[in-house]
Amino acid sequence: MQLYIPEPATRPGDTPTFAHLALAGAGEVERPDVAADEAGIRHLPYTLVRVLDDDGQAVGPWNPQLDPALLVSGLTAMLRTRIFDDRLFRAHRQGKTSFYMKCTGEEAIAVAQSMALASEDMCFPTYRMLGWLMARDYPLDALVNQIFSNAADPLAGRQLPILYSARDYGFYSLSGNLGSRFGHAVGWAMASAYRGDEGIALGMVGDGTTAEGDFHEALTFAAVYRAPVILCVTNNQWAISSFTGIAGAETATFAAKALAYGIPGLRVDGNDFLAVWAATQWAAERARANLGSTLIEFVTYRVAGHSTSDDPTQYRPKDEADHWPLGDPVDRLKAHLIAIGAWDEARHEALTKQIDGEVKAAVKAAEAVGTLGASKPPVGEMFECVFKDADWRIDEQRAELGL
Repeated sequence: MQLYIPEPATRPGDTPTFAHLALAGAGEVERPDVAADEAGIRHLPYTLVRVLDDDGQAVGPWNPQLDPALLVSGLTAMLRTRIFDDRLFRAHRQGKTSFYMKCTGEEAIAVAQSMALASEDMCFPTYRMLGWLMARDYPLDALVNQIFSNAADPLAGRQLPILYSARDYGFYSLSGNLGSRFGHAVGWAMASAYRGDEGIALGMVGDGTTAEGDFHEALTFAAVYRAPVILCVTNNQWAISSFTGIAGAETATFAAKALAYGIPGLRVDGNDFLAVWAATQWAAERARANLGSTLIEFVTYRVAGHSTSDDPTQYRPKDEADHWPLGDPVDRLKAHLIAIGAWDEARHEALTKQIDGEVKAAVKAAEAVGTLGASKPPVGEMFECVFKDADWRIDEQRAELGL
């Protein structure tokens, strides 16, 4: 016998290839009725829901028929996310913050889902879901203050940079321990159903997290209690420096993991704004109809490094992103809007310039408050929000500091 060790198709210096991915053509996959029995749609995890074709046209039964003005709003939020990412990444390199993670290439997932779901719904995000907040007009200056961990940080220094928390925007406190996202989302959804509320939950993890126990435990509860939750796996091909094969991608799709739990599984083009919207809408309608949860795998690509402390050229070809077969989500939505006569290059250039100015202004305002180490939240903040009601230990420690 010989132990099998999964290896990525290419390493630094090799010619990139994605021939191992099964990618259906745009419009080829049928859209089942929202109330379809799971037993009759078990082939869907091995297909790929796509709407936008290579010519920028929306085709097939999954086309959500969205208003062009709404699509422009989606493009705006995606572009704002990318421009913000680029500027704050540079701020890290300038020593203004301790840490940053970019969403480049994955903006369609966060923005489309944020726009497709309701205000009473709750997202339990990964750290590449900044687009959710951008789509809901979260203040840019608050984001920058949180990243700089300065005196105006809305989280008072309690979270690492980019680990946002914005309950009023349907954005649950971000955690670097991604496995917790599913468990918390399922629990929140079960509580919502128990109370008879209207809100559903959205849980996000990466492909690597599917190899952890938290993932499977959450799926068990979601299936058994028919929790109104949409559970999503962002398959961006790399979990830090480990490729998807380490989590089992060579033996089955991540969407196929739904089959063992008797819930629907969808595999979706994560770089197609319309496909993400349509799949999310389908799963949301099922959840609101008391038909239970859905597992969605979004096939996408992490263009940037895992974080500012990662150098992806050490484990994958430097130009691998250029060979990604599903393209760039911003460019694809832009091309679609141009194809239907709702957009043009001049308006895109003007929008880019406008957003760039807004981001610059937000960064400048935050810098005036303070960057890394130059301005911090009050020391006394560390004693707040530890318990609902402070106990004797908190009071004693606060007194020791003379606060």
